[in-house]
Amino acid sequence: MAQVNMIVCCKQVPDPEAPPAVFKVDTAANKMTLPPDVKPVISPYDENAMEAALRIKDKAGGKITVLSLGNQLVRDVIKKPLSVGGDELVLLEDAAFEEGDSWSTACALAAAIKKIGEYDLIFCGRQAADWDAGQVGLGIAEILGIPSITIARKVEVTDGKATIERVIPDGYEVVEMEFPALITVTSELGDLRYAALKGIMAAAKKQPIIWKPADIGLDPGQVGATGRRTKLHRLFQPVKEAKCEIIEGETPAEAGANLATRLRQAKIM
Repeated sequence: MAQVNMIVCCKQVPDPEAPPAVFKVDTAANKMTLPPDVKPVISPYDENAMEAALRIKDKAGGKITVLSLGNQLVRDVIKKPLSVGGDELVLLEDAAFEEGDSWSTACALAAAIKKIGEYDLIFCGRQAADWDAGQVGLGIAEILGIPSITIARKVEVTDGKATIERVIPDGYEVVEMEFPALITVTSELGDLRYAALKGIMAAAKKQPIIWKPADIGLDPGQVGATGRRTKLHRLFQPVKEAKCEIIEGETPAEAGANLATRLRQAKIM
């Protein structure tokens, strides 16, 4: 079996396990603010994607290039995929990449993948843990002109093809696709393995490859906030209001009748 060249897109996000109460919205700037004690992590679905690539590498061998985009990325966080078996880390790191939308992010990542060159499979998480849009992976595939499969719970490769178990509402379906292709991975595949001390030490020594917009053939106006094709009109935390009304009666039957009358008055039934 030929070795498989894989690219895994990993995003640094605020820890989604942080208490909801600490997330605050600056309504004037349409931005989320967080206290400094909320630390960044790799988006959990992207960790699932990394595990999918590692399982293929375990069986077939190959190379895993980790690709990430942002600015002032925390090295101990973004190097985590290297500590579990990633071979190379490419960072699109520049202030120009900040505040992008799904389009400008996918555009930059696709340009970087073109520069990386040879690849058989691209893995992304099914969605990011901050905005939950689930659009970037499919955007990359569209820009590159390659097929894509979403919500994979299992991926196996044989003879230049990938066999994917894809989650659907009432179970799963099995899909086969030829290389090159892009696959988005869901949590059903399983958690990312723990890093051994040897892997952590090796990752600490590896230096990432850092590319600016010009390095991937893009103008700064094509990426980040200036490259956005969507406009965020309003960012807000929804207010949940609940009201409870107790319906009584002398007997259970009367209480039931009173409840039915009240539901009809409320036009619920």
